[in-house]
Amino acid sequence: MNAAALPFPSGLRRLSSWRRWSLWVLLGVLVLALLVTLVYLAARYEASVAQANVERDVTDALSDMRSALTRNVQELQALQSGHPVKQAWEREAERLLRRHREWVRIEARGPNLELIEEEDSPYRQPVFNQFDRVNTLPEVQQACLTARRLSSHAYARSHFVPQADGLGLELMELCLPEVEVGRLVGFLVATYSLSDLLAAQIGPQMGRSQEISFTEADGTRLAMHGLARRGARVFTAQQLLDLPGNTIVLRMDSWRRSEPDLFPNVLTALVTVMSIALVTVLFMLGHDTRRRLRVEQDLADALAFRKAMEDSLVTGLRARDLHGRTTYVNPAFCQMVGFSPEQLLGRGAPAPYWPPEFAEDYAKRQTVRFTAGRPPREGFESVFMREDGTRFPVLIIEAPLINATGLQTGWMSAVLDISEQRRVEELSRASQERLQATARLATVGEMASLLSHELNQPLAAIASYAHGSMNLLQHGPETAAGDLQVAMVRIAEQADRAGRVIKSVHDFVRRRDQAREAVPPQALVAAVLPLVNLQARKLGVRVEIRVPSGLPLVQCDRTMVEQVLLNLTRNAMQAMDESGVRHPALVVQVRATPVREAGHRWLEFSVADCGPGIPEGVKEQLFTPFFTTKTEGMGLGLSLCRTVVEQHGGHLLFEANPPQGTIFRFTLPAHID
Repeated sequence: MNAAALPFPSGLRRLSSWRRWSLWVLLGVLVLALLVTLVYLAARYEASVAQANVERDVTDALSDMRSALTRNVQELQALQSGHPVKQAWEREAERLLRRHREWVRIEARGPNLELIEEEDSPYRQPVFNQFDRVNTLPEVQQACLTARRLSSHAYARSHFVPQADGLGLELMELCLPEVEVGRLVGFLVATYSLSDLLAAQIGPQMGRSQEISFTEADGTRLAMHGLARRGARVFTAQQLLDLPGNTIVLRMDSWRRSEPDLFPNVLTALVTVMSIALVTVLFMLGHDTRRRLRVEQDLADALAFRKAMEDSLVTGLRARDLHGRTTYVNPAFCQMVGFSPEQLLGRGAPAPYWPPEFAEDYAKRQTVRFTAGRPPREGFESVFMREDGTRFPVLIIEAPLINATGLQTGWMSAVLDISEQRRVEELSRASQERLQATARLATVGEMASLLSHELNQPLAAIASYAHGSMNLLQHGPETAAGDLQVAMVRIAEQADRAGRVIKSVHDFVRRRDQAREAVPPQALVAAVLPLVNLQARKLGVRVEIRVPSGLPLVQCDRTMVEQVLLNLTRNAMQAMDESGVRHPALVVQVRATPVREAGHRWLEFSVADCGPGIPEGVKEQLFTPFFTTKTEGMGLGLSLCRTVVEQHGGHLLFEANPPQGTIFRFTLPAHID
């Protein structure tokens, strides 16, 4: 028993193993069969769905095509009604051609098909330029004969017309008879381009995924639209487009990339993917909503800030569109003109705040400004009118109003009320006139002071010569006629000098350009020397003149320079006399400076004395007008001297004269040959 029983367990193990493997194989086969069946059924289902979609699409496209052709016939019938004149017919025909790209030509023909009016599509070159219209008259005749027989519109068979670019168009003629009181009066012929008809009536989405074409009954393609991607399988559907007089086939082809997809209808994967996508979209939507809320809050804050800023402005702001209509005004502008925003917004020219007498000019100016481009940055002045009718001046500064895409949508204006500025300017003008009047009075006083100051010396000289002449006449010998003649000549010279002083001072006060001449420096010194010697003899002063020969001429106003020399020498002698200097001496010297300045040669005049010098407290105010240390002085001499020298471009300076005294130096330009 034991020996016989040993093989049984091994056979059972082999049977059990075979059964397990067979079950695993059967399970695998069943799973594989199930997968294959699912794939096959899914592929069949997808193919049937794809075919049904194509058939539905071609049916919808055919229905749309028929409706569109019916509407086109109705629009052409409207063109026939009313017997429009030639210009009106051409305008209406052009309008129809612009609306319908599928029409390439519209013709009005007589009862015998003679051409009366014609209009070609504006979207392409006339299609019958390459081959004359006569070549296509049989198709027109066919359509019109059918239309006459049917007493309704009719189509002809399509025909091919070559074009100049080497290609061609497949055309179809539509003929509509025009009947009045049972009598035929003409035909209206519209020429269709089959390719444009497909493009106009088939949606762009359908054209991107499918290919739609017109074919004949034998499958010959007449026109095609769309560029579908080529794939492993084509789904085709076609429908007859039965037209009066002609029948064509509308065909639609759709391609698939492969047949079928690996797992076309795995519901679990689809639900999982959709769930993940939904959660992801919700998360992104929540994030986008929070970000949008933050942006909206920031925008609200920015708008509130801008509103507060605009409300606080005293400058009026006004926005206008490209047609001149007011689109925005701020409170300052409304307060300025006295109108409410409701009275201003949406208003064009004339604006309520324009004065009626200027409205026409403002409208023209606005038109010119809007068409001329960018206005001047400095702005322009105008006059506005308040609600109560009062006028006030304004300054308007305009700039283009640019939107977020960079396009100009209008103009933004800043308006300033310059009434107060005008009032201040008027007050300033009146004050300026009063100041000018005061300045003229001051000039008169200055002229009088200068004349009284400068005429003292020639008048004193005239008086001295006159007294001397009287003494000679009373007590002198009879032979004193020569001395009298010299005295009379001196009196005449000083009187002439007094006249020239008056003229020079008058020109100086009025700031006129004095006539300048080239004068030898010896002549300047010699002209004042008689008066200097006359005062020197009276005060006991020794005068020394140092004017070397060979010096260049001086370019100057002779009278005023002589007066400068006379004032400086007189001041020096008076200073020595008042201080009681023993053996007073006065040195007048002229020399050429060794250095050129500003491209000119200069001559230096100096007057040196041995007086007490100038105190430190007096030096700072020495040239100040009306400042003087003399009891009877006016304080104008040195001020006048410095002004005269500076008008010639020179400088007037002073320095100590060791061991005692003061030296006054001034420079004058040399004459340039």
